[in-house]
Amino acid sequence: MRVVFMGTPDFAVPALHALVNAGYPVVGVVTQPDRPRGRGGRIQPPPVKQAALRMGLPVLQPVRVRDDYFIEQLRELKADIIVVAAYGQILPPSILYLPPRGCVNIHASLLPRYRGAAPIHRAIMNGERETGVTIMLMDEGLDTGDILLQQAVSIEETDNAGVLHDRLALLGAELLLKALQLLKQGNLRRRPQEDSLATYAPPLTREDEIINWEKAARDLYNQIRGLDPWPGARTWWEGKVLKVWRVSIKGEGNPVKGVIPGQVVAAGEEVLVATGKGYLSLQEVQLQGGRRLPIADFLRGHNLVPGTVLGR
Repeated sequence: MRVVFMGTPDFAVPALHALVNAGYPVVGVVTQPDRPRGRGGRIQPPPVKQAALRMGLPVLQPVRVRDDYFIEQLRELKADIIVVAAYGQILPPSILYLPPRGCVNIHASLLPRYRGAAPIHRAIMNGERETGVTIMLMDEGLDTGDILLQQAVSIEETDNAGVLHDRLALLGAELLLKALQLLKQGNLRRRPQEDSLATYAPPLTREDEIINWEKAARDLYNQIRGLDPWPGARTWWEGKVLKVWRVSIKGEGNPVKGVIPGQVVAAGEEVLVATGKGYLSLQEVQLQGGRRLPIADFLRGHNLVPGTVLGR
């Protein structure tokens, strides 16, 4: 079964490795163009391209997948199936229905929940206790295709988006191979999604990063870990952005009295910040222009004192 693989970020790399290691002929790898990345803005290839080149696979990087020239290139590869994992562009019908076995997608949620671009971040930010991976047959909707295989995983209390991302990427690769094997055997049954149960995971915005200290400590805890390691939750201190990477909850559910949300109430062995309900203990932060630091190291170089109000 000849395979074209379409993917771009780190999430897609385990699936590409799994296909090659399992002996599937990957006749082409399609990924996004090289783009500026990092502080220096240096042009860098996406992770999938790097992996493909290490394995000696041919790489295509169209600016627009709808271009006739690219679609003709794709047609010439004579793929039996296209595997898609976080590619980054919406596929037109001319691609979706090109291979005889269609296009299958690895989606990091239990569809129909969390359709969309940011299912991992949104699941943690919303305090979910469970998520998973869905292998689906793609159609023209936004993650609306029939489900081929699905497997759930628990979201642990200490998971951040990075930890969960890596776990789901490995599970996605494993589940993909199971789906392809069942497909070859003719034993793969598809089932429609229940649209009435659908929820959405829209792309993250700058507003999602802002810490609103009036919210409950539990909600902020989920927000902060759901944005770690990218893009990071942020507040302000002395006119600079202060990213908050890691926290713990203290006094959950207890009303905060005598202080205002965002106010530092202790800055000794730990930094306690009042929220709308309960307190957060800051454990790892990053001041604008600086590095991520454990709070003890941060306090050695910065005078963060009780009475300070963050977010102003």
